[in-house]
Amino acid sequence: MLFSVSSPFITRAPHPPSGAGNQLKMSQNPDKLNSSEEKLNALEEDEEESLDSSDQSGRKRIRQSAPGSHRDDTPKSSPSRPVSIEELMETAKGVTNMALAHEIVVNGDFQIKPAELPEHSLEKKVRDIVHKAFWDCLEAQLKEDPPTYDHAIKLLGEIKESLLSFLLPGHTRLRSQITEVLDLDLIKQEAENGALDISKLVKFVIGMMGTLCAPARDEDIKKLKDINEIVPLFRAIFSVLDLMKMDMANFAVSSIRPKLMQQSAEYERKKFQEFLEKQPNSLDLVTKWLQEAADDLAKLGHETLPPHCNDGATGGASALCFTAVQNQAYLKLLKWDHVNRPFPETLLMDQTRFLEMQLELEQLLLVGTVLLVTFSAAGPALIDVPGFAERIKTIVKVLLTGMHLPSFNLKESLATVGEKVCAEVNSCLSQHGFTPFSAEREAVLKGQIQAVGSPDNSISKLIDSRIQKFLENYLASSHQKSLPAIPGGLGPIQRELEEIAAKYIRLVNYNRMVFSPYYDAVLGKILTKEESQIVGKSEES
Repeated sequence: MLFSVSSPFITRAPHPPSGAGNQLKMSQNPDKLNSSEEKLNALEEDEEESLDSSDQSGRKRIRQSAPGSHRDDTPKSSPSRPVSIEELMETAKGVTNMALAHEIVVNGDFQIKPAELPEHSLEKKVRDIVHKAFWDCLEAQLKEDPPTYDHAIKLLGEIKESLLSFLLPGHTRLRSQITEVLDLDLIKQEAENGALDISKLVKFVIGMMGTLCAPARDEDIKKLKDINEIVPLFRAIFSVLDLMKMDMANFAVSSIRPKLMQQSAEYERKKFQEFLEKQPNSLDLVTKWLQEAADDLAKLGHETLPPHCNDGATGGASALCFTAVQNQAYLKLLKWDHVNRPFPETLLMDQTRFLEMQLELEQLLLVGTVLLVTFSAAGPALIDVPGFAERIKTIVKVLLTGMHLPSFNLKESLATVGEKVCAEVNSCLSQHGFTPFSAEREAVLKGQIQAVGSPDNSISKLIDSRIQKFLENYLASSHQKSLPAIPGGLGPIQRELEEIAAKYIRLVNYNRMVFSPYYDAVLGKILTKEESQIVGKSEES
């Protein structure tokens, strides 16, 4: 028998919370990640999950990064050991809990929503058949003469439990009312004696639901009052109760998020340590990633690199050096080749998020370059025109939608962007009393916009380097109250860039909180090795 389990550092989308059954599912933004690591095959079988069509390019880029093609690039270490089925299932349980906690912490839009089964799925067909049979039975009982209330009383009991679950400890008066009115023993006696008034009880239930529900459910409560038939009304009541449970669950999630962060960090670190003990080579990709960052800084002649780093992790200079290398490593994640390179082990649960930010930055780079080219061509006449930059941004964003899909033709889209931008520029110039572009100036601007798509475009390279510098400064000042200034030329895209930077910093800071002990240990070895090499070369010379 084959067991398919998501690895703790590959899965991003956990299962619903225990006890939720088929009633709940997690709504996440962004969608689920598919990834795998060859050296983790002892703990998993390959699995694929669906992505929304808007993320097809991201799915392709990650899915193609299966490590089988990178066997030679992976640092050699201790081999993976076989694991038992018991260990496998225990790991799966830990994965679910850890991934759920991680999702709540890093995804500010995390919500629990009702499950939506596929329209023609077997599960939906079975569920619909069972539900219809139950409600048909209820309707048949209530139409008997005299009516039979067995099913109805059971439903009232479930409604009572649901209403009581919404109460806080201080709601003693409401608790007493619910207990008194929905006294099942009394209701059974009334039913046996033919004195049960179901309509009166249901009216009380609707009123209590209106008292306990969130303001967003007021319209749903109002609709309940317009239903006259008892069976459809019971069905609608349970539907609204499910929504109220979602509201309570999401309120609880938002309430615990601040307290959960530290506990989740400790929990993830503990689970990773357990995983590392079973798979000693689980830091190979992290080591390679950090080594490359250190090499990048060494080539740049970074002042915090060895030989200053000689005091271990506790030294001031060493701490600076460690931070500099880590910041450079995190920046590399925004230029990652998801097709040809596996992601570092400690970041796999967030690979989709980093990929999405990378794609957003690539689009923003084109938008910023087109804006800079346009303003340079138009001169100072349009710089201060209210709304002009936003209109150009909207045009470019719309025409570049889906730019990362395989079917997207960048050259054709940039040609269309050039046409639209020139039309907008001429319209704005005319409205403000300036001379519109001549045909020659239009051709020049269109050509400059067309050239933006070239990897060697000097203006695009300039904007890209300034974006990277801004993100680098943002990383360096992430624990300070003052944020770095926007470099020249990025003003028109400042809002979008700061939004991406805020998401980026939140992910980086949390990842650093969880895994910094492992990064420090790896960097200690890397920097000590580099220092030894530098000292050796100095002695030889």
